[in-house]
Amino acid sequence: MTDKKVRALIQDEEVAIVKKPHRSIYGKIIYYVLGAVMSLGFILPVLYMFAASTKPLETIYQHAGTPMMFLPDFSNIGHMFDNYGLLFTKYKVGQYALNSLLYAAISIVLNILINGLAAYAISKLRFPGKRFFNFIIMFLIIVPVETSIIPLLSIVKNLLGIKGAFSLLAIILPASISVFNIFLFIQFFSSIPKAFEEAARLDGASTIQIFFKVILPLSKPIIATVAVFCFIGVWNDYLWPTMVLADRSMWPIQAALTTIKATPGIEEGQIMASLVVTSIPIFIVYIAAQKYIVKGFGAGGLKI
Repeated sequence: MTDKKVRALIQDEEVAIVKKPHRSIYGKIIYYVLGAVMSLGFILPVLYMFAASTKPLETIYQHAGTPMMFLPDFSNIGHMFDNYGLLFTKYKVGQYALNSLLYAAISIVLNILINGLAAYAISKLRFPGKRFFNFIIMFLIIVPVETSIIPLLSIVKNLLGIKGAFSLLAIILPASISVFNIFLFIQFFSSIPKAFEEAARLDGASTIQIFFKVILPLSKPIIATVAVFCFIGVWNDYLWPTMVLADRSMWPIQAALTTIKATPGIEEGQIMASLVVTSIPIFIVYIAAQKYIVKGFGAGGLKI
């Protein structure tokens, strides 16, 4: 190779080294600009929702179409939360929120126990028909929930006879069993080495003891993931409670707020305040469990 060719190669490499940082800088600029624009698309509706919840109807109309529509009404600080006070006093939103929290807490505990035990049996134990159950779980995941509402309603009312005061069970029991959560548990339990179980069996532990004392303590990430999904599902549930609960005082918050929004005379600020009230618990739960959710999907080798 001649000296000219060597010099040409060196020059090409130097040009490539010089150009590469510029390309990466431009790529980062485009990345952050697009990210900021897309973020505004998600943030602006939330800002408007909170800002409108602090204003009377007249102020909402005055600020419509201006940047002030995304800012709270600081000119009237003493009455910023009047819409929230009306929700909790006149419409008793606090009672419905407590109902949802109660249903969610019970459903989360039962979800972890029932779905966790089912997943442990399928992932760790050997029994006839194991592949069939795996197939059924995968098949039921793709079946829309809406297709099972009418059959489930017939089972709850006719076969189980859950009526009147026992209608609370009609809310909790269906929410306590989730094929998708069983699938999540199966994927995570399959990644736990068998050495932990073998060591526990050598110490004389039974299958149930292994599940509660070995498997569950090692499964905190997926437990947090299932708990978050269960909470969001119960908190946002609207259709099913209105079908099985005759007593409106037992309704969860979403079912109650949907009725409240249709009340004659209710203003836009009060509707926005109700949306803020229903959104805050979900934000808190998700932010608190975010790192566990990431670990749960990562450790189980799952892809969303």
